[in-house]
Amino acid sequence: MPAKSKAQQKAAGAALAAKRGDIKKGELKGASKSMEKSMSEKELHDMASTGRKGKPEHAGNR
Repeated sequence: MPAKSKAQQKAAGAALAAKRGDIKKGELKGASKSMEKSMSEKELHDMASTGRKGKPEHAGNR
């Protein structure tokens, strides 16, 4: 599933890094913390790899 905003894409990237062990899970906050727990590595990769061009900073800004 593609990210709907730049913020969502960034959070998915942080959660993916934690899931892979690149950063400590304790460093995650907010959405990235819950994403790491509830989504698979593939789902996070798909969301994090979404292009940012044309996306709003936050999904509610549409």
